[in-house]
Amino acid sequence: MILKIVTAGDPILRAPSKPVSAGKIRQPEIQSLIDLMRETMREAPGVGLAAPQIGRSLQLAVIEDREETLRELPPAQLAERERKPVPFHVIVNPKLKLESAPELEFYEGCLSLPGLLALTPRARQVTVECLDHRGEPRIIRASGWYARILQHEIDHLHGALYIDRMRSRSLTSVDNYMRHWKDKSVAQAQKLLE
Repeated sequence: MILKIVTAGDPILRAPSKPVSAGKIRQPEIQSLIDLMRETMREAPGVGLAAPQIGRSLQLAVIEDREETLRELPPAQLAERERKPVPFHVIVNPKLKLESAPELEFYEGCLSLPGLLALTPRARQVTVECLDHRGEPRIIRASGWYARILQHEIDHLHGALYIDRMRSRSLTSVDNYMRHWKDKSVAQAQKLLE
């Protein structure tokens, strides 16, 4: 079953989410929710989905950057973004620590803002302390695109969207991105948008 994704303007996307206890994570209700979120994320398609995006005020997100998706992207783009496959996993009650300044800009989109992209600065490296899908503590050290995904999804859990961080002059429709910006480097896009 595919869940409905909440779009910008719904108050749940702007409210901090509630923590989930380790015991509750292991209960059938949350385990079922995780399965439905994975199915919804893959169908969208996306690389992450936070519980507020499906109308649930929970500090829970699913993440996966599938290898088959990456095969469709040019090698130069993968290298520039430091993008590699990320296996499916769950983060619950994450605490984010930026290990570098939020200075890397790439076009970023969101399932709750369909059809739009914008250059968004993010930290290249992060550490995340969280619980996993079994309620077990986990520490994630991530860099590149994976670090961007984590920052994006954790923002959702605190009521923030990428448009709060974006370079506003870069906001574009996906169609115009494909037509005008897709083949430009980030440095070229930044210069043209000054």
